Order: sequence, then structure tokens, then C-alpha cells
Amino acid sequence: MNSPPPIEVRGLRKIFRQTTTGQAVVAIDRLDLDISPREVVAIVGQTGCGKSTFFDLMIGLEAPTEGSLRIGDKSPHFDFDDFRGRIATVFQQDRLLPWRSALDNARLPLELIGLPESEQRERALTWLERLGLGNFTNAYPHELSGGMRQRVAIARAFAVGPDILLADEAFGHLDEVTAAELRETFLELARECGSTAILITHQLEEAIGVGDRIVVFGKSAKLLADIHVNQWTKNNHPLLREAIQSTLQNNQVDPRLSNIQ
Repeated sequence: MNSPPPIEVRGLRKIFRQTTTGQAVVAIDRLDLDISPREVVAIVGQTGCGKSTFFDLMIGLEAPTEGSLRIGDKSPHFDFDDFRGRIATVFQQDRLLPWRSALDNARLPLELIGLPESEQRERALTWLERLGLGNFTNAYPHELSGGMRQRVAIARAFAVGPDILLADEAFGHLDEVTAAELRETFLELARECGSTAILITHQLEEAIGVGDRIVVFGKSAKLLADIHVNQWTKNNHPLLREAIQSTLQNNQVDPRLSNIQ
């Protein structure tokens, strides 16, 4: 596949108004961020810091109040149709349609972008097999375990050959063994496909384990820290975790994050 486009965020603000009082709520306040093609970036932050709002802006469901979010030379909101099949999502809940088999769920986005049915089935089947579900293609969601359903959701995301993969707490509801296995699989496939991957997570171990970079959001998505994980030795990952935790708790960067270990 061609190289994914870079992601550029400049002065991004998103303000909502409460329906009852009309009071302005600043979800994201003047965020600047660059993500290079094929990077794996983990975004961490406290509940309510703007992570999910950023996710919605990335997939074009929301428009910026001020500033810009551009993927290449286009906006995911204002050029929404140009991103069909180029951005894929994996959520905490698998969001499988209960009346469709695993194969039919995995081919759904291919159906929506208008590929011939034979190609839909071939690509969906390939990815289900890659994720160990070759014997369960005709199974319905209620016949699958939670981990297997999430595998279908991951196959559905990869089947479109996306430029950008977005995962929102995609492994947080699974048991640790299953979550660790799926995280590793997701990362391996993202690198193999050359996709840019952005993972939103509250689990620091997950962020450290999968990310090339860890972006730490404070209140209103204030960029508190932008950490290149490979600049920290594995022996110092516990120190890195402590420093990120301190940064989140105090809403200001821990001095240890400015001293690469």
C-alpha cells in the first residue's frame, strides 16, 4: 500500500454547549500534534480529558470549533466522503451486528464502499483466517466468546486496508491474557500493513508496550508530554510508568520525562 498521509493538528479547539444552561464546555483547547505515517501512537489521559472527542474529530463525526485537523491535505469532517475505507475503527465493544455471521460482519465495510461481493468475501475470509477464525466464519456473535468477537472486529477493520487505524479502549474489557494476545496481534498486523495506528487507552502498560510514542493529555486535551518510547530502556519502563502517572495526577509534566532514560 502507499504510505499513509501525515496527520497535522494545529490550534485545535472543540467547545460544546450544555443544552440546559448554554454554558460552554471546552473539550479540547488549542492542541498541536503531528503524527507521522506508519507511527503507532498511544494517547493516555484521565477520564474526561478529551480523548474520545479527539477520536470523534479524527473520524469526522465532529467539526473543530477552531483550528484544524488535517490528514494529508484534507479534513476528516469537511471531506468526509474522501475517507471512506481509509480510516478504520476498533471500539471497546465489538459492535457486531447480531443477525450477521462473522464473515458477513467482517465484510460489512467492504459492502458499504461498494466492492463486488466476491471480493468482499475473499478479503474478509483472508483476515478472519489471519486472526484464527477460519473455522468460525459462519458463526453468529452470540456463538463466539468476547475475545473471538473482538477478533472479528479487528478483521473487519483490517479488511478495508486502511491508511489509519483507530482503537478506542479496544482491549480494556478483555481478560489480561486475551488482551495481551490481541494487542500483540493488532500491533503486528498494523506494522505489516503499513498503517498509522492511534490507540486511546487508560492502561499505561498497554501504552508503553505498543506505542512508538505516548501522548499524554491533561485537562481539555492539553498536551502534557510527548514521549518516544524507544528512548527509554526496558529496565526503566517502571520509572516511565511512574512519571506518566505523576503527570496525569498533577496535570503537569513530571520532570523525569524531560530526562530520557
